[in-house]
Amino acid sequence: MTPAKNHSAATTAEPVKDASLIGFWEHLRTDRGASVYTQRNYQQTLTEFLHWFEREHSASPDWPKLERDHFRSYLRFLGRSNLSRPAIQLRFSALRTFYKFLIRRGTATTSPIKGIILPKLEKRLPRFLTVAQMGALLQAPMDELAVALMGEGEKPDAAPFLRDVAILETIYSCGMRISELCDLRAEDIDWSEELVRVRGKGKKERQLPIGEHALAAIRRYWEALVESPSGNIPAFLANDRNQRPLYPRLLQLRLKRYLEIAKLDPGLTPHKLRHSYATHLLDAGADLRSVQELLGHAHLVTTQVYTHLTTDRLKRAYNEAHPRA
Repeated sequence: MTPAKNHSAATTAEPVKDASLIGFWEHLRTDRGASVYTQRNYQQTLTEFLHWFEREHSASPDWPKLERDHFRSYLRFLGRSNLSRPAIQLRFSALRTFYKFLIRRGTATTSPIKGIILPKLEKRLPRFLTVAQMGALLQAPMDELAVALMGEGEKPDAAPFLRDVAILETIYSCGMRISELCDLRAEDIDWSEELVRVRGKGKKERQLPIGEHALAAIRRYWEALVESPSGNIPAFLANDRNQRPLYPRLLQLRLKRYLEIAKLDPGLTPHKLRHSYATHLLDAGADLRSVQELLGHAHLVTTQVYTHLTTDRLKRAYNEAHPRA
């Protein structure tokens, strides 16, 4: 999630010279293999804290010597800035991770963040598409291509539409994150074993089953290209001419269009397809531990939110069907 913009809490354009922060950002990029979104968010939030501290104390922070009261004061400042609870949680998550880094390096002995009580997040159940809605979405690119082919003038290139079918099928078949999909290479697909190798958060790799529908869609897409991807060439291209890899913003825009065609909420994000994948697996009887591994969640509690969705539907079905409910 991108940090909320607020005039009183905004960062400045001044370059950061703090050696500890620069070392931490390099650690995120190289050692932890954090996503570009995590790197960007942590840089923004920690730079924001740095500038706030310098304004408040007319000095740069001596990180090992900061105390809990400094961060309690920062928390009050964020509260006055009318930031959302998730935005506040994000800022302290970055600070907490930064201090873990300082402790491992021996720069700090303890974390002054420990013990600070943050505003609790509201529990929100993930939004997802039903199986029927997912089917309509998967069909939307070909529906749009069919309409375009019936029009007058130059006929459209089918490759982008076939690519989008393959993308949607792959997300729904594998439940991978958007960053994982964009990083997917041709060599990561094991056609004979029907598996894909995915590079997740923190450079962690996992293998995921991929269904026949997704594999067939990828094959049709590759056959429509001038040259089929191979080796470390991206599996999904933003542009066939220069083999530039698919990027998240393009996927978001294409998905919005197909949601509209399928008469679904165009505000749904690509991540909601991952929610749909997990919910449909659990609905069909998959166990929670298996879904955790498929999603690449480090902790089971992250996956457990999906059980609320299936439980709610079971209750509704019971209440509607049982004669003495």
